[in-house]
Amino acid sequence: MTVRAAAEWDLWTTTARVVLDRRDRRHLAAAEACVREVTAAVDAACSRFRADSELVARADALVRGTEVSPLLASLVHQAVDAARLTDGDVDPTLGRRMVRLGYDAAFVDGALVTDGPDPDASPELLARAFDDRPAWQRILLSGTFLRVPEGVTLDLGATAKAAAADMAAASITARLGIGALVSLGGDVATAGPDPSGGWQVRVQDLDDDPADHVRIASGWSVATSSTQKRRWEQDGRARHHILDPRWGLPADPVWRSVTVVAPSCVTANSMTTAAVVRGYAAVDWLRQNGWAARLVAADGSVVRLGGWPAEDAAAA
Repeated sequence: MTVRAAAEWDLWTTTARVVLDRRDRRHLAAAEACVREVTAAVDAACSRFRADSELVARADALVRGTEVSPLLASLVHQAVDAARLTDGDVDPTLGRRMVRLGYDAAFVDGALVTDGPDPDASPELLARAFDDRPAWQRILLSGTFLRVPEGVTLDLGATAKAAAADMAAASITARLGIGALVSLGGDVATAGPDPSGGWQVRVQDLDDDPADHVRIASGWSVATSSTQKRRWEQDGRARHHILDPRWGLPADPVWRSVTVVAPSCVTANSMTTAAVVRGYAAVDWLRQNGWAARLVAADGSVVRLGGWPAEDAAAA
C-alpha cells in the first residue's frame, strides 16, 4: 500500500485533511498552512455563523447593493451557478429558512435539540419566499457588485466548503509546485501532478455504511452529500441540513448519501446535493448527465452509475 504524508484537524464541525505523495512530505507543514489560509478566508467572507463575516456584517448594504470582496463575489457566483446547473435544487437563498429550522450558530456550537414555534405553521413565510421567480434568480451580481433581494438570507454552505477544497488544493500546487489532495468533510479536491499509484479515496459516510475505494486522476474531485450528518431535533421532529427548496423543509431521506466524481469539487457537490433533493428521480438524472456516482439508499443498498467501479472492483 502506498504511504502518503498527511495532516488533519477539526474544522467547521467536520475534519480537514491534506494529503501529499510521500516524496513531498517535507512540504506538509506548508501545505497545511495553505489549506488553513484558504479556509479562514472563506469563513471570514461568507460564514452564516459569525457576526463579523462579510456576508453577515454587510447584510443591510447588500439589500441596497454594494461592492464586495472578490472572494465573496466568487463564492456567490459559484452558488448561483450551482442553482442554475441543478434547476434550483441547490438554492443559496434558504438561510433564513435554515435558521427557523434550527440550523444556526447554536447547532454549530454543539446544540442538537431546538425549541420554538413549528416552522411548518407559517405558510405565509413560504409564500413570500417562493414567488413566481425564485429568489436566487433575483440576486444581482456584476463583477464585485452584489445585491441580495430584501428578506433573503444567503446560505452558501452547499458550495462554499467545496469551493474552499478546490481553492486549497490549487493553492498548494501553485505555491509549492506539488500534487495535493484536500478533504473538507465529504468534499475532496486534487490538484497538481499525479502521485505514484494515483489518488485513492475511501468513500464511506458513517462507520456502518457500505465502503468503496476509488482511484481518481489529479485535477478531479469527489463529493458526498449525506442525510445522516448535521442532524438535530426540533419539537420532536428529525431535521437535516439539505432542504428541498420547493417546501423549505429537509429533503426526504431516500438516500443516506450520494457521491459524485466531477472535474471540480463545487460541481460534484452541487450534483450530490441536488440528487438528495430529487430522491428517486436522481438516478435517471445522474445517468443522463453521465457522472460517475454512487447512491446509498435508506436500506443500505447501493446504486452505482456512470462508470463507478462495481462492488468487487471498488473493494479491490
